[in-house]
Amino acid sequence: MKAVIISDIHGSSYYAKKIQEIVEKENPEKVILLGDLYYHGPRNDLSQEYNPMKVAEVLNLMKDKLMVVKGNCDAEVDEMISEFKFEDHILTEINNKKIYFTHGHKYNIEVIPYEDFEILIYGHIHQGFIEEKEGYLFANPGSISLPKGGTRHSYLVLDNEGLILKDVEGDVLQEYKFKK
Repeated sequence: MKAVIISDIHGSSYYAKKIQEIVEKENPEKVILLGDLYYHGPRNDLSQEYNPMKVAEVLNLMKDKLMVVKGNCDAEVDEMISEFKFEDHILTEINNKKIYFTHGHKYNIEVIPYEDFEILIYGHIHQGFIEEKEGYLFANPGSISLPKGGTRHSYLVLDNEGLILKDVEGDVLQEYKFKK
């Protein structure tokens, strides 16, 4: 299965449209959103073309492909405009790998959940990376709309071969091949 993993849209209708383009180009079976969909949060500037209702319209069009984790900026009212369900976290098996998806404000590379998993994928920090540590694989898609720390607007692709961190233009920033 192929999945596109995106985090931290923060209400940018501009980058919501980019998500549509990415989904058309990558053609994944699933789109996994790691939270902070609509609100920009008090620590962030407004995102480009800030319009949470337009973001909801774009995401609702993809509802059949979506798996969504609730972020620290997501509220109950956000669920009311969404035609998909928000989960606290998602623990699932994809391509024979046990993967734990979370926003990242509770569990991340520094604070590991107790569940049995092989890969932890989270957002929240707005910096994309793929890293092995202590027998686990950790990955972050970065922020599609508000990257920090000199990183690019980015997302992850998960397939049978591994994980690929790409910028919104589709350029590969980092790649990890699964061991066979």
